[in-house]
Amino acid sequence: MSPRLQDRLVGLGLALPAAAVLSVARILTPDPAGLGTHRQLGLGGCAMLTTTGIPCPMCGMTTTFSHLAHLEPIQAVLTQPFGVVLFAGTVGAFAVGMADLVLPRGRWRRVLAWVDRHELAVAGSLLLGLVLGWAYKIAVTAEILSGVG
Repeated sequence: MSPRLQDRLVGLGLALPAAAVLSVARILTPDPAGLGTHRQLGLGGCAMLTTTGIPCPMCGMTTTFSHLAHLEPIQAVLTQPFGVVLFAGTVGAFAVGMADLVLPRGRWRRVLAWVDRHELAVAGSLLLGLVLGWAYKIAVTAEILSGVG
């Protein structure tokens, strides 16, 4: 397989799922409660939230993606700040994928090489972002459930 064809196939492999996620986020209506938007896809509620009253680390992510797809960045940040980071990564994957699909130049290889060189920092930052976003969501959900917010 030629490098150009490989770049195009990887580009398609990046752009297609990212486009699907972004399209679904646009179709959904963000739940005003700050979580539960995924129920519009026929999925059940968060088992952790239902069982313990504490949201899971991913609670609010679909709602955040939907807010961003509807160009509502402030609501997105207030819903789940780490979701904004994941949305940006999804948009980045779409952009790199489309660029290599249309004009194959191995951009995805450069992105992977950069991530590989900074693996610990990238993984640590993502983990820290997830934990901080989760802590924020727990605090916000506790306020909503107690009637303070």
